[in-house]
Amino acid sequence: MIADRISNTTILFADIVGFTKLTESMGAEPIVALLNKLFSYYDDLAGKYGLEKIKTIGDAYMVAAGVPKPSQRHGDQIAEMALEMMSYTEKVAKESGMDIRLRFGINSGTVIAGVIGKRKFQFDIWGDCVNTASRMESSGVAGKIQVSESTFELLKDNWSLGPRGYTEIKGLGKRKTWFLTGAKSTLENVA
Repeated sequence: MIADRISNTTILFADIVGFTKLTESMGAEPIVALLNKLFSYYDDLAGKYGLEKIKTIGDAYMVAAGVPKPSQRHGDQIAEMALEMMSYTEKVAKESGMDIRLRFGINSGTVIAGVIGKRKFQFDIWGDCVNTASRMESSGVAGKIQVSESTFELLKDNWSLGPRGYTEIKGLGKRKTWFLTGAKSTLENVA
């Protein structure tokens, strides 16, 4: 068993809105081809920004910054990736004529990271930080990047964030959330 507690992480969950309905109108091969196109691009972005892809679950994509390699820019790295994911997905939707929109959730904090089990070993992360990121996504809005208060604190100086206000988050109660809309300055200044 491999395990570690890691502070200073930022977690992103992204989910394709209305994916079940989309699968009903398409065959298996076109759906797999669409997911492969999107997720392969997201994987390239994760590499570009030095992030750790944690997993895909159906049409959901999970990536983390600051694990397993620490980064002081973990919030910025995830913000950059989220905005590029959104832009690319909008491009694919326009080119294909399909209604493909992502809903994002981002949270920052401490996670437990490790590898468990006996078969298909896979690095994974757990904890309140991960659960909150997941809930940020599920309570989010299609075509928007919802961030928690901890992520807002990391991003507020260099990124444009619009207040959403208090949002009911399943299992967590009302939480103040924001929507990430872009960088306040060039990305070179954010670095």
